[in-house]
Amino acid sequence: MKKILFVASEGVPFIKTGGLADVVGSLPKCIDREYFDVRVMLPKYTCMKQEMKDKLNPVGHFYMDFNWKQEYVGILEAEVDGIKYYFIDNEGFFGGVKPYSDNALYEIEKYAFFSKAALSVLQTIDFRPDVIHCHDWQTGLIPVYLNERFQDNDFYRGIKTVMTIHNLKFQGRWNVPDVQSITGLPAHYFTDDKLEAYHDANLLKGGLVFADTITTVSNTYAEEIKTPFYGEGLDGLLRARSNDLRGIVNGIDYDAFNPETDPFIVQQYNAMNFRKEKLKNKRALQEELGLRRDENKMMIGLVSRLTDQKGLDLIAHVMDELCQDDIQLVVLGTGEERYENCFRHYDWKYADKVSANIYYSDALSHKVYAACDAFLMPSLFEPCGLSQLMSLRYGTLPIVRETGGLKDTVQPYNEYEGTGTGFSFSNYNAHEMLGTIRYAEQIYYDRKREWNRIVDRAMAADFSWSVSAKKYQEMYDWLIG
Repeated sequence: MKKILFVASEGVPFIKTGGLADVVGSLPKCIDREYFDVRVMLPKYTCMKQEMKDKLNPVGHFYMDFNWKQEYVGILEAEVDGIKYYFIDNEGFFGGVKPYSDNALYEIEKYAFFSKAALSVLQTIDFRPDVIHCHDWQTGLIPVYLNERFQDNDFYRGIKTVMTIHNLKFQGRWNVPDVQSITGLPAHYFTDDKLEAYHDANLLKGGLVFADTITTVSNTYAEEIKTPFYGEGLDGLLRARSNDLRGIVNGIDYDAFNPETDPFIVQQYNAMNFRKEKLKNKRALQEELGLRRDENKMMIGLVSRLTDQKGLDLIAHVMDELCQDDIQLVVLGTGEERYENCFRHYDWKYADKVSANIYYSDALSHKVYAACDAFLMPSLFEPCGLSQLMSLRYGTLPIVRETGGLKDTVQPYNEYEGTGTGFSFSNYNAHEMLGTIRYAEQIYYDRKREWNRIVDRAMAADFSWSVSAKKYQEMYDWLIG
């Protein structure tokens, strides 16, 4: 039995702020338990829901030398869906009303502590993984510490590490003297071939240098991050390690996102009956949001963080033009104030066409996926993206920019070959996006039978975790040897 330990800063069902939590919660369940013993380690945040805290059982505790003092390390465990979870407890680091703070230095100290503690508890819980699978910059110091201070201990020698990049934009950067003092790493680790980048210490870079292999969450993103535009300053390192870098596209939980059993939607449906039943969700959402009730009107959904990365400047640029078309637009999400206010403005200006819901609701997101005809995702960059996978699952056709995981998962409609599962455009250009939306409108209104065939193909696409899990298993086998 091969032993794998996932270490991450968040994971469903315990704590979630973004797509990382979905991956950490879903992927271990899909790895073949006959051959792999997969466990997960997370921080014990005090802001976790009480019902999840009630599942945790104490295992033990000790004090660890960290940042010039002795820090308390509590260990708890829980089992959910047959997966064992471990939690590192220290209220000084993991207290607060939300998992992450805006204080960059505090975040670096917090996750440096978490990385060191994650390695230190392994002997106490008597679990020696063959592979530690690290996720994003918060766990970047695990491969570094494993290389530096744990190699003298036979228990740790030979443990392999995987570093997965979910979003290269976030790296954990701060000045070298502070990070050296906090981590206790020797000065020779802060050189440009190790943790130093552009005169700062960079925790993600440390993980990328010392991990045995690197993955990211789609094939196209794996290629893109080797270029200066997408590489966020680390493209040179990623080119140097390109033989150890692979892209494995994310999946989604096909039980949680299933139009046939979804408890949040008014009318459940499947690939056989969507032509009759899907419309009922549109009617219900129009009623709920105060839009004009017309089941034949093309409805476009947008569920997103409202930030530049998501291509919202393109949408803002052509909103007035888009609202001249015979469409409805439903927006759900929060983010930068200018985009929140932009959508509020158009909701006011075109009240029967635009519904701006500037908050986040899991239930409403499911209703949007089920009710809309198309789903807009014109990202500037997108490591993988999960929303387009959800919209495919619900037969809501994605309109995307060809970048990262969007390019890998949405096949553009080709009217001559009768292929494709959505619509796409390649240049980061507002009117190219608008042209693609209008092409989709034309198919929707003038060639409805053809539209329904695209929906058939979209709903038949398989982006469940089982497909990706096999690729991770191959990688673990190759690493362990």
